[in-house]
Amino acid sequence: AKAVTQFSNNIRSNFGYLARAEGGDPFSDARLFHQNGRSVFKEVCPMAAAHLEDQAKSCGVEVTQVRRWWLHQANINMNQLIVRRLFGRDATQDEAPTELDSYANTASAGSIIAFARHHEDLVAGDYGVICSFGAGYSIGSLLIQKR
Repeated sequence: AKAVTQFSNNIRSNFGYLARAEGGDPFSDARLFHQNGRSVFKEVCPMAAAHLEDQAKSCGVEVTQVRRWWLHQANINMNQLIVRRLFGRDATQDEAPTELDSYANTASAGSIIAFARHHEDLVAGDYGVICSFGAGYSIGSLLIQKR
């Protein structure tokens, strides 16, 4: 298992413990999260790809040896860019299955949902990686091997 966190202002809320508990509009801009989506995309994708490659290598496994990648199920474009950086090509649905068409954005649970629905065909010795990433930025992943 491996985890990393890196602070970013690209996803933030200015609401905090000094904010008034009463009065004012609870849905005002000052109390909501703000996201600079393009910057998040440009920063998180390379960070996640590097994280996953480093994790595999630290376990003595090459990226090409990993049979299945169960990635965070929030944005298909992010997943495609991450695996493109890992493989140098687009991944097949078998290599990096998605559940976005069935369940949409399931946040961090999405990688586990993808794992639950796409693991039965693995054989003994196959490697897989479960990875979720999100706001802040945080990335958590687990390299597994079928017994």
